[in-house]
Amino acid sequence: MPGKTARKVIIMGAAGRDFHNFNVYYRDNPAYEVVAFTAFQIPNIAGRKYPASLAGKLYPKGIPIYPEEQLRDLIKETGAQDVDFAYSDVNFVDVMKKGSLVVACGANFRLLGAEPTMIKSSKPVIAVCAVRTGCGKSQTTRYIASTLKALGKKVVAIRHPMPYGDLEKQICQRFASIEDLKKHDCTIEEMEEYEPHIKEGHIVYAGVDYGVILKEAEKEADVILWDGGNNDLPFYKPDLHIVVADPLRPGHEELYHPGMANIIMADAVVLNKVDSARPQDVKQVEETVRRLNPKCKIIQAESPVAFDKPVDLQGKRVLVVEDGPTLTHGEMGYGAGYIAAKNAGAKEIVDPRPYAVGSIKGVYEKYNHLKLILPAMGYGEQQMKELQETINAIPCDIVLVGTPIDLARLLKLNKPSVRVLYSLKERGTALKDLVAAAAEVPVGAKR
Repeated sequence: MPGKTARKVIIMGAAGRDFHNFNVYYRDNPAYEVVAFTAFQIPNIAGRKYPASLAGKLYPKGIPIYPEEQLRDLIKETGAQDVDFAYSDVNFVDVMKKGSLVVACGANFRLLGAEPTMIKSSKPVIAVCAVRTGCGKSQTTRYIASTLKALGKKVVAIRHPMPYGDLEKQICQRFASIEDLKKHDCTIEEMEEYEPHIKEGHIVYAGVDYGVILKEAEKEADVILWDGGNNDLPFYKPDLHIVVADPLRPGHEELYHPGMANIIMADAVVLNKVDSARPQDVKQVEETVRRLNPKCKIIQAESPVAFDKPVDLQGKRVLVVEDGPTLTHGEMGYGAGYIAAKNAGAKEIVDPRPYAVGSIKGVYEKYNHLKLILPAMGYGEQQMKELQETINAIPCDIVLVGTPIDLARLLKLNKPSVRVLYSLKERGTALKDLVAAAAEVPVGAKR
């Protein structure tokens, strides 16, 4: 147990950055005693324990995880002196609302810096982060991985954590095949991130302990590719820090934590979706980026959409299913599926809300900006069943799947479906050139 003079800490999180902060900053530090985690954003992660096997010798009983709604009482009951805010893609007003609550309860509200929470690698690290969830980070990461492979480099993508199951079984996970997704009981959200990499022949690591993960990944990689989640900061010290911005949401570059920090830290900013954004919005985002980080390289890129097979949507009633996190805490009103349906001349995009059941209905109640699209929520077996039931109840001619995975492989759908595929197409070769240079730079040397 930590000493009597140790500062008592509560870590506010969402099963990602919170665990990482603990592992690299608090776990073996006798100056602190982490008395609790709180959980937000993701369902079904409160009520668990961060297990003793992961928590280290100072925590032989592990650390309890409570709903964030109990934070006020927890500060009082545990005597916490510090509260570490450790999750991402939260607007500044909400961050400070939480901070004001903490301060009013008598504790310090803390944001750990980027540098103290980054692990250094023995291999070159290229980090891909974002301003918001849903900017197009995943296709950017795949583009960079393919570029590195074309250069003859062995690349391993390490994905931001999504440990929603048994934490002890998820310490270090390796994904190289579709069978690996089944082996690790992946949720839809996890499969959305891992499956596209696997389909393109890329190896992916993820899990809970990113020190252990890095050591394993370094054994088979020439280059480590950090595939960030939400708009979080890199877990590893990058030799090249790439940040993706979204001109479909102009102004968000300096409204969300820690997206703005990513912009300020970036070596290069990719302005994605310039093919579907208004020119004035692209210009606004570029001007903001230049003001926040005058030294970074700005790269424009498109996100072209395509169908996985020939389809005629003329005169068809279409249900559009999109990537869940992009629509929920990413706050997007639509995604690639909606754009593809409109471009293909669909007669009608069916409103899914009247047919939603169970937790899917609850998603619409919580995120009332959602209207004509269905988020592919699937954080567990029950929610996946409710998603299936919702889709099958909706009267439409075809389901347009804009999420990165093949839903028809996972769910038993009673109507035909077509997948919408999207990729990154940069204007010019600046991104490729930066990636090629970073892959050859000695670790720790300046580019």
